[in-house]
Amino acid sequence: MKLTQVLGQLNQIEKSKFINALDKVCQSAGDTDSKLSRELNSIDGQLKSASSNEITRLFFAVKAHFVQYLKETLALEGPQLTLLTNILSRDGNCVARTSWIEKLYDIEHRGLTRLSKTLAEEIKDASDANKFDRGNRLSIYRDCFEVAYHNDERINRQAKISDDERTILNILMERLDITRQEAAAIEHQIIPVPANGVLDALNSLREYGIVFINKRTNKVFVPDEIVQILNTIQGKALPDKYLVRILRSMSDPELSNILKAHDQQIRGVDRQDKIKYVLRAGFSVHNLLAEDMHDPKSQVSDRKDRLKSMIDDLDLEVDKIGTTIQERIDLIVNSLNGAEDREFKALTSSGFNELLAFLETLTPAREPTPSSVIKRLQDTFEIEPIEIMDTEALRSLSITPVDILYLYSNDEMKTIRNDLGLSKRQDPRKAILESFASATDKLIENYELLAQRDMKGLETAGVHIRESELGSKFEESTRALLGQLGLDVDEELRKQLSTTKDKMDIVLSLSEDDLIVGEAKSFKNGDFSKYSTTSRQVKSYVNRCEGQGKRVQQVLIIAPGFSEDFIEAAEMDADVNISLLEARGLKKIVDAYKARRNPKFTAKLLSKGGLLKADLIAKESLNNPKVLR
Repeated sequence: MKLTQVLGQLNQIEKSKFINALDKVCQSAGDTDSKLSRELNSIDGQLKSASSNEITRLFFAVKAHFVQYLKETLALEGPQLTLLTNILSRDGNCVARTSWIEKLYDIEHRGLTRLSKTLAEEIKDASDANKFDRGNRLSIYRDCFEVAYHNDERINRQAKISDDERTILNILMERLDITRQEAAAIEHQIIPVPANGVLDALNSLREYGIVFINKRTNKVFVPDEIVQILNTIQGKALPDKYLVRILRSMSDPELSNILKAHDQQIRGVDRQDKIKYVLRAGFSVHNLLAEDMHDPKSQVSDRKDRLKSMIDDLDLEVDKIGTTIQERIDLIVNSLNGAEDREFKALTSSGFNELLAFLETLTPAREPTPSSVIKRLQDTFEIEPIEIMDTEALRSLSITPVDILYLYSNDEMKTIRNDLGLSKRQDPRKAILESFASATDKLIENYELLAQRDMKGLETAGVHIRESELGSKFEESTRALLGQLGLDVDEELRKQLSTTKDKMDIVLSLSEDDLIVGEAKSFKNGDFSKYSTTSRQVKSYVNRCEGQGKRVQQVLIIAPGFSEDFIEAAEMDADVNISLLEARGLKKIVDAYKARRNPKFTAKLLSKGGLLKADLIAKESLNNPKVLR
């Protein structure tokens, strides 16, 4: 969940600790950072009374300083906060009840204690100290950590691991081929992690601006932007869900190469267990791609070619392929880190719902331990079983449709693709995703029938839909059409601004603060004529937006047709600027836009007020937007 969405769900008291943390960073950095100073000056009044939008802007302005502040702060804290931030930054844990966080912490703590005892025995049983075997490497790391921790006591200071010492220990860990999980277990031997006190630790993290806590629901929120910072501090280049994709794109011999590179057994270990081991180990993604996955005897050119084919296998959108191994690794990492927004846009809300519902009906025959998609989501992303697993919940947890498809093995995906009768030439996940995206395309093709709620016409056209879904499908199709014109259909902002009472159908972002709000009205008999009801709705939307620090430049109402009284009332309304667009007109504009080689469309074409001239927009203004200005 993005920071703006989190702030939109909390009251001023629940946001106060985060604001205090930002204020603290601003005070220490404002004098030396001119950009930050300008941002502070742009906030009207005190920071504590700033709007959610102003707080978000300030966070991004101060982000580099905030990262350093968190690094230094967490370095001075005990191991409990380290363990807790590791849990909170994992996929699926960004929104959870405090009781569930306590349970996850207990599971993690018991696992850490078991591993710590195992490694202690391994160190104790190490062979000749002159040899560089695994037991002695673990012993070296333990001794170095112990010295670094107790060094402060020699100069009468509190024992701790500083940020500088942590950097050195991380390099030592990597060179000694010790996983992050093993390093944490060794540290647990020297600085025991408390088994209790999770709520106090959460409150400490709240003080530092890392988490938000909703007191009414007892839910913990960690914004996506904070998760990224925590991953950076932990040295994780990619969230685990993206590492899974990389590992699934590897062949069995490549996975075996990784295990062999780290002295792990490969005989009798199946593919899924290899992937699970690499995920738990916490290896550097760069090392996996540059060295570990390749045959030690392979040439540089072979490794570059393999990374090129991996980019294709992962269906990554890159402008250039890169010439060096490092450039190609950076392309893979950066593209995956930026994939989330693109993947959410690949399917509409209804398409996402249909995909989830379809997968829930399946139990692939090749799966050794069959489980539903909901169970896989709960297990993989550590989601509390009592949570409702709908697409809105998944969006708040930043779980995309592609993430869900990667819950299944490659073989399972091939089986599902074949069962759907899709082409075997295409990558299974891509083919499945496109098949659910095409359902929206069919609705768009019959957009006018949808607007008119023509059930018989839709059935004849091969669109099977329940009458109760007509309104929501019309709204989704309208958003999809506006998006095809290159407009910024801001779903995140729409959800943030909407309330139970005021649910906006469309939000078009024009700039950081300026927007167009819209209402999509499907209507069965003749022209739409309910102006008084609709005007109350849209005026409520405008008040809601302005209360959140946004400027509504225009209200757009889309319907199959409008009565003359409706058009006249909209033109005469002095309280709000309203533009009207007929459904067939919007479809005509989009079709004309697609037919142009270099079309130009501006949101100003929707801001003329009154009934928009769709024919003129479609014929003239896509080539020259100044025509209607």
